[in-house]
Amino acid sequence: MADAKLAPNLPDWMQEHAKRYIASGGTDGHLYKMTQPGRPEITVPALLLTTTGRKSGDRYIFPLFYGDTGNSYFVVASKGGAPEHPGWYRNIEANPEVEVQVGTRKTKAHARTVSGPERAQLWEKALKFWPPYADYQQKTQREIPVVVLDPVS
Repeated sequence: MADAKLAPNLPDWMQEHAKRYIASGGTDGHLYKMTQPGRPEITVPALLLTTTGRKSGDRYIFPLFYGDTGNSYFVVASKGGAPEHPGWYRNIEANPEVEVQVGTRKTKAHARTVSGPERAQLWEKALKFWPPYADYQQKTQREIPVVVLDPVS
C-alpha cells in the first residue's frame, strides 16, 4: 500500500485512526475504541481498504469497521446514513479489485455487493459489532450496501 494515500475528506477521527494504523504497520488500530453520545464505549474491529479512484486512478486508503465470514471480510457502506454512497463504495463499483489490511496482515481481494439472504445475514452480524448501523439505515432511503471482500491469490 506504499503508493496509496489516505482518502481525502475523511472526518478527523478517521484520519487520526488511519494514520495510527498505517504508522504502526497494523499493530495499533486494528481494534478501535469509540464512545458515541448516549452509548457505552464499544471496541470495533477495523481494517484498511485500499481502492482505486474511479475518476483519478489514484489509490486511496479508507479505515472501515468490519466483520468476517469464513475466509472473507465484510464492510458496510453506510456513510453515517447519508443519502449517497461513500466514495470508497463508488470506487469498488468501478473497480472491485482492492487491497485489505487487517491488523498486520495484507491481502488482495475482490469486492462484491451482496443481496438477499446473504445480505440479511451479514447485516445482522454488522449490527452486533456496530449497532449504530440500524440508526444510519433509518436516516436514509437507500438500502445501505454490504460488501464482501473475498481474498484472491
